[in-house]
Amino acid sequence: MTRLFNEPSAFADEMIEGFVASHGRWVKRVSGGVVRNTKSTPDTVALVIGGGSGHYPAFAGLVGQGLAHGAAMGNLFASPSAKQVYNVAKAANNGAGVLLGYGNYAGDVLHFNQAQDRLRKEGIDCRSIAVTDDVSSAPLAERAKRRGIAGDLTVFKVAAAAAEAGHPMDRIMDISERANDRTRSFGVAFTGCTLPGADHPLFSVPEGRMAVGMGIHGEPGIGETDIPTADELAELLVSKLLTEVPEGLETKGARVVPILNGLGSVKYEELFVVYRRVAQLLAEAGLEAVDPQVGELVTSFDMAGTSLTLFWLDDELETLWNAPADAPAFRRGAVTAEALSASDGTELADVELSIPDATDESRAGAVRVLAALGAAKAVVDANADELGRIDAIAGDGDHGIGMERGVRAAVDAARDAVARGAGAATTLHFAADAWADKAGGTSGALWGMALRAVGDAVGDTKAPDAGTVAAGVAGAAFAIMDFGKAKPGDKTLVDVLVPFRDALAAGVNAGQSLTEAWGAAATVAQQAAEDTAQLLPLMGRARPHAEKSLGTPDAGAVSMALIVRAIHNTLTEQTTIKEKA
Repeated sequence: MTRLFNEPSAFADEMIEGFVASHGRWVKRVSGGVVRNTKSTPDTVALVIGGGSGHYPAFAGLVGQGLAHGAAMGNLFASPSAKQVYNVAKAANNGAGVLLGYGNYAGDVLHFNQAQDRLRKEGIDCRSIAVTDDVSSAPLAERAKRRGIAGDLTVFKVAAAAAEAGHPMDRIMDISERANDRTRSFGVAFTGCTLPGADHPLFSVPEGRMAVGMGIHGEPGIGETDIPTADELAELLVSKLLTEVPEGLETKGARVVPILNGLGSVKYEELFVVYRRVAQLLAEAGLEAVDPQVGELVTSFDMAGTSLTLFWLDDELETLWNAPADAPAFRRGAVTAEALSASDGTELADVELSIPDATDESRAGAVRVLAALGAAKAVVDANADELGRIDAIAGDGDHGIGMERGVRAAVDAARDAVARGAGAATTLHFAADAWADKAGGTSGALWGMALRAVGDAVGDTKAPDAGTVAAGVAGAAFAIMDFGKAKPGDKTLVDVLVPFRDALAAGVNAGQSLTEAWGAAATVAQQAAEDTAQLLPLMGRARPHAEKSLGTPDAGAVSMALIVRAIHNTLTEQTTIKEKA
């Protein structure tokens, strides 16, 4: 378990602070993550990678000359927010565009795509590559749904080398996609990982058993076996990967980069024992191992486990893989990098946003918004452990933690907005951005969209009423389904949001007050959340473990139902706006 920490909620920030302090030769901190502290060639493409913290050396350890230009660093096991990705990309941009690289997880896809859209609107050529190397997370016919694990390294390395060589964006994209197509990984675990402050791991494996096909966020494996010998484990890993030789290739005479990756608690010496047999098996299959990597490349806190990656080379990919690089956690060849001076570039920091004018009626509505967010915070805090337990059945168990981070940040932002005289829309917008930024992950992105949509509907000129609030909820449902592509029946928060939207609209259209309509809709939402227990997940991290979640409601659906019920309680209070203020 993780033993050394101060406040669990401050762990990621303090970790980044210490990393930058100890690796200042390579990196400097910017808002949202880190960028190179050395000069990059002007008018070349910049590679910005990222994901949740807890996977070191991924992602900050791969920032340096010949490798990534920057890394957006989310909270523990939570994707960085769109704002973080945008800030790091702006700081890393060399003038020829930015390539965003990340593992194929729903939260990362949402946030990196949002940042990409924003950069493109500013005239910056921005593309993305989502790594999909984990063979256990989806069948070959659905490769686009696979998650990214230790294969991140191969894709990022060749993309960075191509950028360093001055290739244009189109060429770099071709190389990155080819590297992704030629990378396959498969992993196992013996114990789960425990986040700072938690009293139990995100998942557990019975004594003497091994989880097969697990993910790097603590997602349970797709099966279990007895713990094998080192040789038997090598045979399992190699045999599985050799069932997926990339299309058009043959094993005989092929050149591959093997990466035996430790996930946190398996010692290097154990990995060497396993790799001994891996090397034999690859040779017996007619493969030539090129530049094997054995060690910790993409970890999962203190998880005891390992994964094997095979990167199938061609001449160009091999040249790029072997190109010089100098990053904190990955170095090869000779690289001469000039340190940045104080006058090189500017630091990107968050700036205080201005408060638009608002009417007294809208400012009074902002006070109600703050009260509603406060109620949401109280109910999330009270149920965070249970939300995490539900999420851990088939996911990674961090939903409660992420919701806590998001709603607390939203309350703080809303409180500041109200104190500065903001109207209801501005207060909701500030809260939305703070929730998305601090929570990260899929839920952070979706709740940020939801609050922003309600803010767009209510405006800053009138008091929010039943019609505008109902319109805002409808806008939230549309934005979430349009962006995340989830629909009713997929076992997500959409299964609560859509019936809540419909019930609220029906009540308002029937002439009910907002309090009456919201209360009836909250009851519908609660039943809808309970009904998700009978659904199989078709989206997100729980999808590969669908059968495990049968009988358990979706954590995102449950948290939404809890929040709308808590907000109804604030609507039924008889205190006046003035008294609330």
